[in-house]
Amino acid sequence: MCAAMERRWVGLDGIEVVGALRAGRQVLRVRRNGWVVADCTSVAEVARHVDLADLCEVIELAPRRGATPRATAGTSSHHG
Repeated sequence: MCAAMERRWVGLDGIEVVGALRAGRQVLRVRRNGWVVADCTSVAEVARHVDLADLCEVIELAPRRGATPRATAGTSSHHG
């Protein structure tokens, strides 16, 4: 799968748009609450199903190398 197809956008009301393959062809799959709404061949077609202005790209960051684990919060002995 190409890097462009790993991109994902989310929007209001459980909307998600992801790249997918359908019959060997790349499409933009529109899902609502996990259910497929449409497989679109263009951004204009996606816009028929969702307001593009409401979409936000999800960017997953790789963990930092050599990062130390975060400290966990505890209770203070100064408060009774």
